[in-house]
Amino acid sequence: MRPRLIATDLDGTLLDGDGRLSARAAGVLRALAAAEIEVLFVTARPPRWLDELASVVSGHGTVICLNGALVIDVGSGRELESHPLDDRLVLDLLTDLRDHLPEARFAAERVSGLAVEHDFPARWPVPDGTPSARRLESLLDGRTGKLLARCAVPDDDLVRRVAEVIGDRALLADSGAVGLAEITAPGVTKAATLASWAAARGIDAADVWAFGDMPNDLEMLRWAGRACAVANAHPDVLAVADVVCGPHTEDGVAVYLEEAVLRSRG
Repeated sequence: MRPRLIATDLDGTLLDGDGRLSARAAGVLRALAAAEIEVLFVTARPPRWLDELASVVSGHGTVICLNGALVIDVGSGRELESHPLDDRLVLDLLTDLRDHLPEARFAAERVSGLAVEHDFPARWPVPDGTPSARRLESLLDGRTGKLLARCAVPDDDLVRRVAEVIGDRALLADSGAVGLAEITAPGVTKAATLASWAAARGIDAADVWAFGDMPNDLEMLRWAGRACAVANAHPDVLAVADVVCGPHTEDGVAVYLEEAVLRSRG
């Protein structure tokens, strides 16, 4: 059966090995729009990493980003929905994380943009004019979508230690970023925001095909009517998939959609 909505992760899933949208994938997105099949990007990326994709989002232009904490119209940059961490909770989390991980440094992805500690070891270019301080606490503005903790310890150890500290006060996501813990407000996930967006438009989970590669996609894949993993996906993602398509470096999502949706329309 043809889906009403395609919900896809970006990095490691739809995008190629350089984090770009290939010509083939862009063509498939245009063909899906022409066939009146909605496409929704559901990503851990912040808004500033979405500008280059604005022209290929479905007619609605909506992207769920920051692991579900923010919904934006990428064409205008307009905020449609946000689910930030409460500042009091951020302060508590920072205090406890510093006690247990004194070597950690912090940053915040906010509705207004990134904010970083002076010595936060970012692995991407920090935009000019980014607010910076010795401690993140002085930069909180009530709009923290995602709290970032970076620490030079093995990834599995970092995730375990951060999870032990935050408990059920917030959610810890694993999007595959090396040496980085990504924390959102309680109940804020890709799946929750996607389900709400779909329900508001009368789209049932059964009519959604979801594509992903990392543990932060698991709930979204379990919710969707068809769970699709790329071949390069994390073992936990492959274990829940209804379908495994080719790797992202070989346009696996685009090839699958060509064969399963576009060609089947005859």
